[in-house]
Amino acid sequence: MADIVDRKTRSRMMSGIRGKNTKPELVVRSFLHRSGLRFRLHGRNLPGKPDLVFPKYRAVVHVHGCFWHRHRGCRYAYMPSSNRSFWMEKLTGNAKRDRRIDQQLHGLGWKPITIWECEVGNERALERLADRIRAIA
Repeated sequence: MADIVDRKTRSRMMSGIRGKNTKPELVVRSFLHRSGLRFRLHGRNLPGKPDLVFPKYRAVVHVHGCFWHRHRGCRYAYMPSSNRSFWMEKLTGNAKRDRRIDQQLHGLGWKPITIWECEVGNERALERLADRIRAIA
């Protein structure tokens, strides 16, 4: 299927996609804070600048978008039909970078945890996330 907007418009639209303080991230932050967990945001001193850093537990949480980070088996992790070679390289590169960053975090003694965008609306998934963080201590 061809794109419904021209290249310039698509470029402007894509440049508006944020990497920090996204709605899924705000939902996770709000839930974890209400659960009594305290964290730092976007740890600049850690590989990949994780979304949430829990120094007390030496844990970090990545709130990943299913499309951008290739959530396996998720309906939101589709491959665009136009410009496939670009998207294949871009999205597989993102997934490789995620794995490399998690390995670096492990090497520094941190426990990386990922919650996916599609799980954020599920109260039980958020409770499991809080339980995983507390279990690390």
